[in-house]
Amino acid sequence: MIVELLTINILKFFTRESRGGELLVKIRLTRMGALKKPFYRIIVADAKARRDGPFIEIIGTYDPKKEPSEINLKLDRAEYWVSQGAQPTDRVKRLIEKVKA
Repeated sequence: MIVELLTINILKFFTRESRGGELLVKIRLTRMGALKKPFYRIIVADAKARRDGPFIEIIGTYDPKKEPSEINLKLDRAEYWVSQGAQPTDRVKRLIEKVKA
């Protein structure tokens, strides 16, 4: 209950009235790990925030170096954010499709 209220307030904060209420929230990857050993978090963040900058919520991880690639995703949270208007990047869309399959 409290999380949903905070989420609604965060979405209102990131809504730009001058653009007709268009949401500025994205679901994207942020890089973690050492040099030449990438590991990614799947996050929900403000579209204007830098790649490794502040975020709203971590909804999963992606490790491309493991064979096969390891994807851990809270699918219910991803679907929730998409229903609230968050736009997943192309790579995140493909990862969500892999998890659903």
